[in-house]
Amino acid sequence: VQLQASGGGLVQTGESLRLSCAASGGTFSTYAVGWFRQAPGKEREFVGGISYSGISTYYEDFVKGRFTISRDNSKNTVFLQMNNLKPEDTALYYCAAAQTKIDRWYSYQWHDYHYWGQGTLVTVSS
Repeated sequence: VQLQASGGGLVQTGESLRLSCAASGGTFSTYAVGWFRQAPGKEREFVGGISYSGISTYYEDFVKGRFTISRDNSKNTVFLQMNNLKPEDTALYYCAAAQTKIDRWYSYQWHDYHYWGQGTLVTVSS
């Protein structure tokens, strides 16, 4: 499966963005999806994930209550809605997919995902 992340941009503190991760070339409804980010000079970190059916979502504490992940399998797309953005959210955001037979499966470890999008840059100014 090929992934294409989009929707990044420059916003001010407190504003919102919605990232999209569009998939092609596979049965997307069998893939769990994770969102990761990497800020300059920092390691890649898990932001959140969604199970293949969308029944389960998972978030790191630093985005809970601000970010929401959803998916539309009929459109082969996963979304990351980011509200109340902060300067520390500035990073390159990646979506990644892992095929699984287990709904509710997710991983916070990047090496468990075999397919990656190219990243979309989010910059939050103070």
